[in-house]
Amino acid sequence: MSISPERRAALVEHARLAIKRGSQSFSAAARLFDRETRERAWLLYAWCRRADDIADNQDMGGELGDQSDLAERLARIRRLTALAFEGKPTGDPAFDALGVVAAEVGLTPQMAEDVIAGFQLDAEDWRPRTEADMLRYCYHVAGAVGVMMAVVMGVSPEDQETLDRANDLGLAFQLSNIARDIVEDDAAGRCYLPMEWLAEQDIEPGQHTKPHHRSELAEMAARLVALVEKHEAAARVGAAKLPFRSRWAVLSAARIYGAIGRKVRKRGPEAWNSRTYVPRGEKALYGVRAFLSAVINREKMPAGGIDWGIADYRPASLSSGPPQPSARA
Repeated sequence: MSISPERRAALVEHARLAIKRGSQSFSAAARLFDRETRERAWLLYAWCRRADDIADNQDMGGELGDQSDLAERLARIRRLTALAFEGKPTGDPAFDALGVVAAEVGLTPQMAEDVIAGFQLDAEDWRPRTEADMLRYCYHVAGAVGVMMAVVMGVSPEDQETLDRANDLGLAFQLSNIARDIVEDDAAGRCYLPMEWLAEQDIEPGQHTKPHHRSELAEMAARLVALVEKHEAAARVGAAKLPFRSRWAVLSAARIYGAIGRKVRKRGPEAWNSRTYVPRGEKALYGVRAFLSAVINREKMPAGGIDWGIADYRPASLSSGPPQPSARA
């Protein structure tokens, strides 16, 4: 997409305001990037936020609107996204922003489609049957965004190994969110725990957050956090190939989100009596530790090594039926 410097600057400003309003955490983390990478991260975020809002018929992640025309809204997202990749005006600054960053760094339509599939799953209130289902869901709603962010940070779209590790970071983020928000999600009518896990605990659907099931819930949360730590470690290994400031940002984020999961696990059955969070001072400490790790740049492989990748979390067609369990995830 060929645009004037003035038009690009306007899109960057639109994206900066979108991220400032929509995600203070992401906005703060982006400060660790160099200016060029930071602007591109803003542009990508603007598209993600806008597409998510269209899918859910909401504004900046707020209250859900009428869900009756889901197919039409998803078709609109795909139509505008296709125009953006073709370098054509879309009439929506967030989609124009995607066109700019895609042209600058080499994002692909398949990468965007994997993210859109995640919006569709959430909008359809899809629920996982197996652990593999849950991990594929996490890929579409978070790992696929991590892949696009890796390309924004300078990773070649052809560097599959590093993109696989970027996906791991997204998986760790989303698994931590699932563990922290089990009760909150249930209040909103959603459950991201695999139905097989609930069955193993002899819990009927919709009953997992009842007070008499808190011990079982804590066990499942601990199981989630074990997955978080596996993918967190893999993501930190992949960060070795990133430029220093991007590596620092990724290692900081990995430590902070890993800490959320570990706090949930430590709190046990009381983890959902109040929201689990990482205090600002503790975040700063993780940032310092991540800086040192980024300088040394010798992260350890996760236990058992790494023999999984993005291919384990595709295809995107989860809504067409439950996928078979992955042998390696």
